[in-house]
Amino acid sequence: MYQFTVTSGDHCGGKGFLTRLARDRRGNTLAMMAAFLVPLLGLAGSAVDVARLYVAKTRLQQACDAGVLAGRKFMTTTASTLDPTAVTQAQNFFGNNYKTGWLGTTGTVFTPVKTADGQVAGTAAVTVPMTVMKIFAVPASTINVTCQARYDVADTDVMFVLDTTGSMACLPGGADTCGTGTYSYTRPSASGGVPGYAGSTGYAVRELTSGGNNVSRIEALRKAVLSFYDEFAANADPATNVRYGFVTYSSAVNVGQAILDMSPNYMVGSSGSADQPWYQSRHVVADYTISTSDSRNNKAQADCTAAAVRSPSTPLTYNPSTSTATSSYDVWRTQGNSNSNSYFCYTRTDTLGPRWEYTKLQWDVSPLLNGAASITDPTAVDGSKTQWLGCVETPVDNPGQTSFSTANLPSELDPDAKPSGSTRWWPHMQDIEYWRTKTLDYTNGDDNNNRPSLGSSSLQQSGYAPCGKPVKRLGVMARADVYNYLYATDFVPQGGTYHDTGMIWGSRLISPSGAWAADTAAWPSRNPPNRVIVFLTDGVMSPNSNSYSMYGYEDYDKRVANGNTSNLTSYHNYRFLAACAAAKARNVDIWTVAIASSTSTPLQTCATTTNQALFTTSGTGLSAAFTSIAQHLAMLRITQ
Repeated sequence: MYQFTVTSGDHCGGKGFLTRLARDRRGNTLAMMAAFLVPLLGLAGSAVDVARLYVAKTRLQQACDAGVLAGRKFMTTTASTLDPTAVTQAQNFFGNNYKTGWLGTTGTVFTPVKTADGQVAGTAAVTVPMTVMKIFAVPASTINVTCQARYDVADTDVMFVLDTTGSMACLPGGADTCGTGTYSYTRPSASGGVPGYAGSTGYAVRELTSGGNNVSRIEALRKAVLSFYDEFAANADPATNVRYGFVTYSSAVNVGQAILDMSPNYMVGSSGSADQPWYQSRHVVADYTISTSDSRNNKAQADCTAAAVRSPSTPLTYNPSTSTATSSYDVWRTQGNSNSNSYFCYTRTDTLGPRWEYTKLQWDVSPLLNGAASITDPTAVDGSKTQWLGCVETPVDNPGQTSFSTANLPSELDPDAKPSGSTRWWPHMQDIEYWRTKTLDYTNGDDNNNRPSLGSSSLQQSGYAPCGKPVKRLGVMARADVYNYLYATDFVPQGGTYHDTGMIWGSRLISPSGAWAADTAAWPSRNPPNRVIVFLTDGVMSPNSNSYSMYGYEDYDKRVANGNTSNLTSYHNYRFLAACAAAKARNVDIWTVAIASSTSTPLQTCATTTNQALFTTSGTGLSAAFTSIAQHLAMLRITQ
């Protein structure tokens, strides 16, 4: 009988072999790699193709954006559909940014369209084939993107601040070559203004022309503004909204109606007769005897007692037709000569005239602020009327001030002023303002209104108290509207050069945060407009302490130089530059243009940049300067 014992060892069978085989891991890695290769290939392929899809979509979006921006830029009509030029440019820009077949893509499509609000939108699509993922039968993927260009042309508000002083009647270039004399004209109702303006008599310096294109400076200005309008219209995007405004200036600015449009409460006198502004004026303080005549009345001595009877009976009033009064009373005297012993009763009649006192006085002008075209002149005795033409006087917070902070401007320089109390404006009244030679002066009779240096001229006629054409607030103007403003009867040269008055009111009428902010507000669903002042002058500042200006009569009101009239020009320049700085602080772009052989330092400082301070010595040069400004402004856009 045989007996077998099984032990562990290198046996080719049995339980020991199988155990060893189970424990042996040699060769397992290859099997596992074979098993994992398929999912690893899927992950890698997915990463590669997803990256390609991302790159393709990014480039497609960029190309779509470029295309609609180009389409918006080159859009030339206001039709409801996108015009062919814009479509072509959009397709070209798209194609330049997404080349056909890039990354092996196919079926590239780009479609630009015009939106309801005048912008350009687009859709783009492309088919991206798979690379690694083809192994897994993943099909090509189509990418779709959308885009829109708000290529917002910058709406623009342009305020022309224009020197219309007497020297603008001269020819451009070199020394002043000017016409002589003044002429009168009737102010037209079409110019608007306060009720007293239309139909009143104005005066202007006669414009000089030498034939051909050598026209007066103010005529060159008219042509230049029209050139600006035409150039801007030709170069601006059709969707641009443009508003124009005008301020003509000399020593005062006609803003009366513009103020009343906002609030009569901004004016002294609007609250009735108890609310009265001050003027350097005159009033009657006594009668003086012009002449005396006697007429024998045959009364007995006992009856020769008649007391004086005045006609008109009211003291210090006079017959309007003669500007005189009479006083009749009895006198007992000799006949012929004083040596006679014969006495008789005579009726003596004194012809009386007004004795005037010249001083600072208050007058009730409230009817003029409440719709009256005229009031009886309180400084005349003939019943004549006077009217407010629309210019205003301004108070000054700190007379003699020479430095200003844009963060804390005095009320008279603040573009955002909405005055109340002592900071209010009041009517500039040329007929009731008088010069005098000392603090308190007197005359018997009118004595030519106490203005002997003017001869027979009035303050208006002499140019010492001009009140020009009413301002035009910002608004949409057709070319015909601009033309009619520039060629109106009252767009004429007269008065002295006060740059500060023009810039102060120009900045107020365009300030985005002042009393007239609504005029320059953004159009509905639009960005705020570019705000621009184009300031033109033919000369340097030249104030006169004897002029009746926006600041009153400097020799006695002392609002600007506070008595230091030897440096009056410097004080006005300080104010001019402060007004410029205030406008620029409100993001108003300023261009200055001088009809001169060079620009002045104040004009350079006023302009936003020195490159925006232009000058010319010819009429054609003026049109070229305005045209270049218009070209620059027409190209300003905001792209999103």
